[in-house]
Amino acid sequence: MEKLKFIDLFCGIGGFRTAMDEACIENDLIPECVFSSDIDKFCQDSYEANFGHRPSGDITKIDEKDIPDHDILFAGFPCQPFSIIGQRQGFNDIRGTLFFDIARIIKHKQPKAFVLENVKQLVGHDGGRTLKKIIETLEKDLNYHVKFTVLNALDYGLPQKRERVIIVGHKEPILFSFPSPIRPFKPLTEILEKKVDAKHFASEYITQKRKDKHKSAYQLSIWHENKSGNICSYPYSCALRAGASYNYLLVNGERRLTPREMFRLQGFPDKYKIVVNDSQARKQAGNAVPVNLVKAVILKLLPYVATTMDRTLILSDYQDVEYGKQ
Repeated sequence: MEKLKFIDLFCGIGGFRTAMDEACIENDLIPECVFSSDIDKFCQDSYEANFGHRPSGDITKIDEKDIPDHDILFAGFPCQPFSIIGQRQGFNDIRGTLFFDIARIIKHKQPKAFVLENVKQLVGHDGGRTLKKIIETLEKDLNYHVKFTVLNALDYGLPQKRERVIIVGHKEPILFSFPSPIRPFKPLTEILEKKVDAKHFASEYITQKRKDKHKSAYQLSIWHENKSGNICSYPYSCALRAGASYNYLLVNGERRLTPREMFRLQGFPDKYKIVVNDSQARKQAGNAVPVNLVKAVILKLLPYVATTMDRTLILSDYQDVEYGKQ
């Protein structure tokens, strides 16, 4: 069996790793994570408990020469303000941002491919100039073939509306295309727990107040209250957030989501161990990459990275999802 080496940057609790492991196993490939990194101690705890090794810390302090060779680089990099973008020219434009740390590693290690993930808002940040500079850096400075698109976890089997920018790059010119939607998404009956601790239920006052304002069209739904106090409900969840999900999402308007339910909404299997307290677990789920979404992307990329896979198996889906280059 062929072994594929990968690194997991800004790894969080291991969404990319879970997806890569599942995708490889389904295709008789051996996934080997040779390096991971995340600055958050609690994420390191969760990652170590589930994958058997502790991620390195601050990537800005790690020399790219010390990172092992690898076939694929994964990174769900944070999108902090890219205020210096456009101030200078070329590769220097992204220095000072965490994207630069991805770029310097790619430049030195030259992996066969990479998959990057970020929030949907990156597309419109600074009038599109931020994403344009990132793509230009990957293409012109690092000499990779690059495509990007916005994908929604709801289209890949998860009952959560969560849109993310996915950037895929590869050294060789290939016929890569983004995956077609996978429907239907998993029903909430397969996500929600049967027995829920009383601590997750809202007070009678909050429950009644919300039910006075809203009547759901669905027998089982997750209610979403926005900042204006308007309530809507769907047979799926709105996007989990690291800080606020616990209070603005209520199952049938009555109770908050449990940590396990949040992990399920992100595609983590039940065998994934939750080893942190509820507050940290909610934060970790809210920051995680949707496993099913990135797994679908990885499955389309693997035939071009693994020498033993038949590339013709996926050519029929060529140009399934249109992508942009702003």
